[in-house]
Amino acid sequence: MASFRPSVTRTFGILTAGGDCPGINAAIRGVCRAASSRYNMKVIGIADGYRGLIDGDAWELQPEDFSGILTRGGTILGASREKPFANQGRLKYAEIEQDKVAALKENYRKLGLDCLVALGGNGTNTTGYHLAQEGLNVLGLPKTIDNDIVGTDKSFGFDSALAIATEAIDRLHSTAQSHSRVMVIELMGHKAGWLALYAGVAGGGDVILIPEIPYDIKCIGRHLDERAASGKGFSIVVVAEGALSVEESRMDKKDRKKYRSETVVHSIAYRVAQEIEAETGMETRATVLGYVQRGGIPSATDRLLATSLGTAAAELLAKGDYGRMVAISGNDITSVDLSIPADKVKTVPDDHYMLDTALSVGTCLGI
Repeated sequence: MASFRPSVTRTFGILTAGGDCPGINAAIRGVCRAASSRYNMKVIGIADGYRGLIDGDAWELQPEDFSGILTRGGTILGASREKPFANQGRLKYAEIEQDKVAALKENYRKLGLDCLVALGGNGTNTTGYHLAQEGLNVLGLPKTIDNDIVGTDKSFGFDSALAIATEAIDRLHSTAQSHSRVMVIELMGHKAGWLALYAGVAGGGDVILIPEIPYDIKCIGRHLDERAASGKGFSIVVVAEGALSVEESRMDKKDRKKYRSETVVHSIAYRVAQEIEAETGMETRATVLGYVQRGGIPSATDRLLATSLGTAAAELLAKGDYGRMVAISGNDITSVDLSIPADKVKTVPDDHYMLDTALSVGTCLGI
């Protein structure tokens, strides 16, 4: 007969919310295997993020359900971007949102959950924090390719997306060189430029534009002209989807939204490509990598991180140490209070070493 370690948590639910990314299934496996085989916990899988808990769409997971999923992309539980607290400040939607929260709490009780484990990014962990404020026991795991979750040095999904983005930049180099063009590649990163910055440096981007540093098209034009004058007939420009110009950075939110709706027809990469052509006369093409960055099998690094964070979550469950998000700090797996990541975005700081690294090898950051 198996001998299990003592555990405060007997039954927990697990869900994945927000955008998918490589490593989610590895994290699910880490949590569930450790929780079931070491502590004999009962695991309830919840479909499609918080929407599944609102609708009561859940079932008991058996060991075979979380076996053989370490290398699989996506999520076996499904995901959605349902945010039951998203409109709580808007009176028009208040009643609807309150109904959702009430249904979610009722289903939490009906399922007999001692805790809810939520795998996700900023929005998911913020929702987890609000649910903890409502009296539910919640644990969070940080997953996002944007690496923008406050409270952890790194989120799983980032390393895999970085490898995919870097390979795409590598491939564009040969096309840019063959046709003597400027190639603009757009990567994800609406509010934070970690992915564009790291992939841009790793791929040898000549210009890297991120949301934290508003760009001056004239500065970019001078840099590209200087490259051309030195005999370098092609250039690679890496752009985060949230990159903005110096002019936009001076606008208030309303005016900026209006301006972008008028100038960003397809995406920021196309606008930047047009601006470069107008400024330099160089033939320029745009490529948007899009959801390719989210797909496919996780890298070895993401498998290790996701598994480690998952097993650490199982330890917190066993101790009954709720209201926290597991995290990595330096070389240590730790945890932080859910209030730490709630309603925040980890942006690239002005003094980050990777910015200086980029500048040191001659990369233009748009200023």
